[in-house]
Amino acid sequence: MPNEENQIQPDGTGKAGVEPRAPKKASRIKNATAAKTGVGSSKPVKPKTRGLSDQEKLERIGQIEAEVAGGATLKDAVKSAGISDQTYYQWKKATAQHVGQIQAAPASEDDELAEFIQLEEENRRLRKLLSEKLRAENAALRKRLGMS
Repeated sequence: MPNEENQIQPDGTGKAGVEPRAPKKASRIKNATAAKTGVGSSKPVKPKTRGLSDQEKLERIGQIEAEVAGGATLKDAVKSAGISDQTYYQWKKATAQHVGQIQAAPASEDDELAEFIQLEEENRRLRKLLSEKLRAENAALRKRLGMS
């Protein structure tokens, strides 16, 4: 048989006795980076959640305040809750602002009008008391100075 190396094999590869080449490394690298970035994957990427929910924060703050009311130091109570002092104060400040916003929610127009009228009446009453007091002081001063 002349030149066995150049014979065509039945599977269509060119040379007999020569193994097919291994896939390039670049394609494996592309597949690895695609898997890392989520490109081409059917699995949805879940966004990272950070920290605790507002309800869990309120529970921790309540737990800390209960321990402090029970006689524990704030530092020990915060440590037992598993957070830092700074985190505790930030959460407490945030919840105080949140409660303030809820209380400062706009009232209905009727309530605002009624409150405005009540404030005006109180203002009139206080002005009347102040004017009576000033008149009495003025009269007492005039008497002392002999001007009346």
